[in-house]
Amino acid sequence: MSRSFEKFQKRRLISSYISAVVSIGLVLFLLGFLGLILINSKKVADHFKEQIALTIFLKDDARNVEIDQLQQTIGLAPYTKNAVYVSKQQAAEEHSALIGENFMEFLGDNPLKNSIDVFLLAEFVTAEEIENIQNELLENSFVASVNYDKPLIVLLNDNIKKISFWALITSGVFLVIAIVLINNSIRLSVYAKRFTIKTMQLVGATKGFIRAPFVRQSILFGTFGALIALFGLFGVLWALNDYFPELDILGDIEGHIGLAAFVLGAGIIISGLSTFFATRRFLNLRSDELYY
Repeated sequence: MSRSFEKFQKRRLISSYISAVVSIGLVLFLLGFLGLILINSKKVADHFKEQIALTIFLKDDARNVEIDQLQQTIGLAPYTKNAVYVSKQQAAEEHSALIGENFMEFLGDNPLKNSIDVFLLAEFVTAEEIENIQNELLENSFVASVNYDKPLIVLLNDNIKKISFWALITSGVFLVIAIVLINNSIRLSVYAKRFTIKTMQLVGATKGFIRAPFVRQSILFGTFGALIALFGLFGVLWALNDYFPELDILGDIEGHIGLAAFVLGAGIIISGLSTFFATRRFLNLRSDELYY
C-alpha cells in the first residue's frame, strides 16, 4: 500500500514538473515569436519599400551614350538598389500584354518613351529623399520627367511607423503577461511544497539553505522551457524562410542569436526570481497560515 502511494506521489510530482516546464516553454515561445516578428518587421518593410520604382522618362532625342552614362551613374549612386533600362518598344509590349490588345495598331505610332526604372534602397524611400533625387536627375537635359507614386510612399511610411509603434507596445504588454504567467506557474510549484519548506525551517535549516534547491530547480525548469521554446521558434523560422525566400530571414544571424539569448535569459531570470520571492513568502508565514 505504501509503495503504491509512493509511486502515485512520484508520478504526481513528475507530472507537476512537466506541466511547469511546458507552461514556461509555451509562454517563452509566444514571447519569442513576437520578438521574431519585431526583428523581421524592418526587413519586411524594407522589402516592400524596395519594390517601388522611380521611373525616369527620357526624351526621344536622347543619345545612347547619354543613356548608358546615366544608367551607369545611377547604378553607382548610394541610393540605388537596381536600375533597369526599358525601351519604348519593350514598354509597348508590356502595356499591350497588360490591356490585352495592341494599342499601336489604331494609334499608328508608339507614344511611349524610353525609360529607366530605378529601385531605391529602403532608407531612401521617403518623400524628402526621393524629391532630392528627382531634382538631381532632372538636371540632365535629356530627361523628360521623373515620376513616382508619392501618395503611396507617404502612406507606406506612415503605416510602417504606426505598425512599429503598436508592435513595440504589444511586446511590452506581452512581456508583462509572460512574467505573470511564469511567476504563477512557479508559485504553484513552490506552493505544493510549502509544508516541506516549513518543516525544514522548524528543524533549524537556514532560509538560504532551504531556498537554494528550489531556486536551482526553477532555473533548470526555466532552461528546459526556454530550450523547448527555441526549438519551436527555430521551426517557425525555417518554415518562414521556405515560404518567403526573398526576405532571407535566416540571414540575420546576429538578431536571431540575440533573440535566443533573450528567451533563454528570460526563462532563467524570471523563474529564478519568482522562486526566490515565492519561497521567501512561505518562509515568512506562520505554520497555521500555510492552510490558507
